[in-house]
Amino acid sequence: MQQNSVLITCIIAWAIAQLLKIVTWWFAAGELNFKRLVEPGGMPSSHSAFVTSLGTGIGLTEGFHSTLFALSAAFALIVMYDAAGVRRAAGKQAKVLNAIIEDLRIRELHPERLRELLGHTPFEVLMGALLGIVIAVWRLA
Repeated sequence: MQQNSVLITCIIAWAIAQLLKIVTWWFAAGELNFKRLVEPGGMPSSHSAFVTSLGTGIGLTEGFHSTLFALSAAFALIVMYDAAGVRRAAGKQAKVLNAIIEDLRIRELHPERLRELLGHTPFEVLMGALLGIVIAVWRLA
C-alpha cells in the first residue's frame, strides 16, 4: 500500500502548529488552555502551516514548475489572505458587537457571546507559513 507522503506531511504540520498554540498561549497568558487545540486563531496559524506544507510538498515531489504547484501556491495565498484579512476583520467586528450588546444590556437578544478570536495577525500567518515550509522540507527533501 502506498502512502501519500505530501498529505501526511500536511497533517503533521497542522498538528504541530495546533500543539504550538497551547505552548504560545501558555507563554503569553501564563496558563495552559487545551481549548486552543480546537479554537480558531492563535500563534502560529495552522491553516498557513497546512497549505504551505502542501505547496512545498507538491513543489518538492512534482516540481516547482508544475501546474499543480501553481494551483497549490494560489490556494495557499488565498487561505493565508483570508486568515489575516477577512477572518481577522470578522473577529474584530464580533468584539465590537459583544461590547454593544453588553453596553445596551440586551443579552436576551443574543445570550451567548460572539467568537472574537477568529483570524490571525500577519505575524501568526507568517510563522505558520514558515513552519509548514520547514516541515515539508524536513520530511520530503
